[in-house]
Amino acid sequence: MANVPLIDRNDTIGTVREHLDEISGAFGTVPAMFRAVANSPAALASMWGSFGAFGGGTLGAALGEQIAVAVADRNSCEYCLAAHTALGKKAGLTRDALAAAQHGESDDPKTAALLAFALALVNDRGQLSPADVQAVRDQGWTDEQIVETIGQVALNLFTNYVSIALDVPIDFPTVPLRRAR
Repeated sequence: MANVPLIDRNDTIGTVREHLDEISGAFGTVPAMFRAVANSPAALASMWGSFGAFGGGTLGAALGEQIAVAVADRNSCEYCLAAHTALGKKAGLTRDALAAAQHGESDDPKTAALLAFALALVNDRGQLSPADVQAVRDQGWTDEQIVETIGQVALNLFTNYVSIALDVPIDFPTVPLRRAR
């Protein structure tokens, strides 16, 4: 049971209702994580707005889901791992590609470099060197894509923390964590 009430969109009004209606339209339902976040209109607006902004970003849906899976696994967030694995499959990723992403790996060296960068951000809490940033550039990533990756990592940390701290019930097919707790 979640540590906060899961808000029913039919019991809300105003901007919370508008956001939950948009989320329902995008997913066909309102996932539990959004229902938990809806306890704070500001947090819901921030989270949903960020998903929308990154959805139109330069990295694309598949790479965004690989980043999300890597961060979720690193943080032992079962909810986000399940959700982003399902979304990754919808974005065209294979089961093997998603499993590799849990370790921050990919068959594509360019993608592997960006996933390693994303996990270094998590592991080192953003304390990266200029050489770390240059290593990603050397793989062909632009400054725009590097900054967008940092933004996606931050968003995923937010969703991981919400899901873990509030014990949000998983409403996607579960996926085993690959990182030891």
